[in-house]
Amino acid sequence: MELNEVKFDCRYFKGGIPCTPNKKEGKVCPTCDSYSPITKKILIIKLGALGDVIRTTPLVTRFRNEYPGCHITWITLSPAILPKKKIDEILPFDFVSVYGLQHRAFDIAINLDKELEACALLADVQAEKKLGFIWKNNQLDIANPEAKHKLITGLFDNISQSNTKSYLEEIFEICGMKFQGEEYLLDIDPDFSEKWKSLDAKANGKIIVGLNTGCGKRWLTRLWREDYWLQLIKDLEQGGYYPVLLGGKDEDAQNQRMSTLSGAYYPGTFSLEEFIALTSRCDLVVSAVSMMMHIAVGLQKPLILFNNIFNPNEFHLYGRGAIVQPATGCDCYFGNTCSRTDRCMNHLDPKSVYQAIEAHAPSKA
Repeated sequence: MELNEVKFDCRYFKGGIPCTPNKKEGKVCPTCDSYSPITKKILIIKLGALGDVIRTTPLVTRFRNEYPGCHITWITLSPAILPKKKIDEILPFDFVSVYGLQHRAFDIAINLDKELEACALLADVQAEKKLGFIWKNNQLDIANPEAKHKLITGLFDNISQSNTKSYLEEIFEICGMKFQGEEYLLDIDPDFSEKWKSLDAKANGKIIVGLNTGCGKRWLTRLWREDYWLQLIKDLEQGGYYPVLLGGKDEDAQNQRMSTLSGAYYPGTFSLEEFIALTSRCDLVVSAVSMMMHIAVGLQKPLILFNNIFNPNEFHLYGRGAIVQPATGCDCYFGNTCSRTDRCMNHLDPKSVYQAIEAHAPSKA
């Protein structure tokens, strides 16, 4: 074989190791019938946070539709969360990946993070078209005019509060496209999914309502009172639902305590992959704005979303579920401390949350 017979432009080409068609079936260039020439090389820079990575995945579907045969590379701090069969190359954000990208060329490169390291990477890579946020003249800047709106709303709270666009509308706009309802992409580990079929047996035909009781440590103003969770559990049980307490290590002690007080099932804490599989067995999820919100949307579950400190227009639930907010409103936009003596989340009562669950829960068997 001559070197010029190797199809370096094939989507299956892996560099210095055998490609999948060769490894599995012994196929060889140039006669391989699996040859799939790359039409566009696309780089997505979306490092974190994890929830934001999940809700950026609808772009993958659109790029596949817009550019059949494209090759998509995604660099991130959270490689484990991305759908491996939908993205050609998933890179961790480390020296090896960054150094390699700086020596490659792309047709389209997009950066959707405003942090220096992400903006600097977009500035350094070779790309015919650059979109999103970039480092220029020793400062944060926009790579294309369509990124201006998202940059400005991120810099000024009062402008952000008047924004009417969802995050998905904004990132599609940055990429020169209109959001058309493309869903999140999220993998479910088949082994963990099989394991958590046991939850169906525990529920014994009842609608399973996952209660994600935490919100992370960054904005504790989102927290709902423990006695409100206990009242909601009581209402759900009386209404014939099967409540399940969910959360991570930060919520473990509280969830154990609430399980003891209420009798609600609490399965414990797990790896991210197992947590996603566990959540997939729920019929509806109740959560504050958190990573769980993105997991529930990615699993296409009805979601009752608690919101107080964020612009509700930011969130797109695909018509599944509802956003519930304190009756008195909130004075602390993106605030991590509350300016009121009587916190606004005290005015999001369990009765209104239960009514939202009733309105959006799937039909009982």
